[in-house]
Amino acid sequence: MPWHWLHPLAVSPLEGAACLAWAVLVALAVDRLWGEPRARWHPVVWMGRALEALGARIAPATETGRDLKVFWLAALSWCALAALVLIAFSAVQGLLWWLGCPVHSSAHALDIAGVGMVGASSVQTTLAAVLSATALGLALKPLLALALLQSEVRAVEAALGESLAAGRARLAWLVSRDVAQLSADEVRQSAIESLAENLNDSVVAPIFWFVLAGLPGAALYRFANTADAMWGYPGMRGGRYWQWAGKWAARADDVLSWLPARLTALLLALVAGGVPLRMLMNEARKTPSPNSGWPMAAMALALGVRLSKPGVYQLNAAGRAPTHSDAERAQKLVSKVALTLVLIALAAIVFVVFRMVA
Repeated sequence: MPWHWLHPLAVSPLEGAACLAWAVLVALAVDRLWGEPRARWHPVVWMGRALEALGARIAPATETGRDLKVFWLAALSWCALAALVLIAFSAVQGLLWWLGCPVHSSAHALDIAGVGMVGASSVQTTLAAVLSATALGLALKPLLALALLQSEVRAVEAALGESLAAGRARLAWLVSRDVAQLSADEVRQSAIESLAENLNDSVVAPIFWFVLAGLPGAALYRFANTADAMWGYPGMRGGRYWQWAGKWAARADDVLSWLPARLTALLLALVAGGVPLRMLMNEARKTPSPNSGWPMAAMALALGVRLSKPGVYQLNAAGRAPTHSDAERAQKLVSKVALTLVLIALAAIVFVVFRMVA
């Protein structure tokens, strides 16, 4: 398989950059307008079902001590599924490129033959590139989930307006923590935390890995993040003991999320008009996760509120308790981050066009 099947930048840095930027624009636009595809066609749902089936066979039903057999079995299972994800999405990306190849080949042949149809073939080539990039964006879309994330957080806020019990029940759809004893303030804090953390997991990080490693990179990240969400627990959950079965999945997600999480925090700080970077660094280190604290701390500082998990951490402890208006402001900040990504993609396309016509 030619290397350009694996990443658009391998074709040409300029054309590849425009292709990636256009694909990101398409994915964000489709997400905004139509949201998620049906579950039966959703690749992340497929990943989740495979992980659920394997996890039920790997993780023991009772607590155990140090269990290296379970650890390595889970690690090898993770790697096998990850390989399938990479192969599948590499094939999809390769197919999308191959569909554009006949146009490129015919244009090249016309130029060599001196037929004098360079202009027409150039239009054909450009059209094929746009169509391929659009299809690539459609394939990228299921790996992003901004509209779903924002709608779920709005649903928590709406339910909280009805009653504390309704707010807790709706929050349970969004987070894995025990919500039974949370106060109204803590329900709202948890929703805002989830919005900030999943801005990285569902938007910034997949786009980061898409730009870096194409569609297979974005898919691998979403697989790793889904595996961490389903396996990466330090104890009992769902009748299974994940201390050793989920350790590899948790560490893999930590590695792949390390840089995107910090980029997400910087983007939030940027659209909020700036936050003290030293304070951001200090607050981000207060969470057990090496990554989730960054976007959450940036959100807490941007809003001037405290965000906490009882008995675990408290971010921006000097801040006030978040209100309904703070939840709305958090949504606006997330939308501004998405708009910033759109503007970056548009700027990349404009830059490429000017370079190609210059």
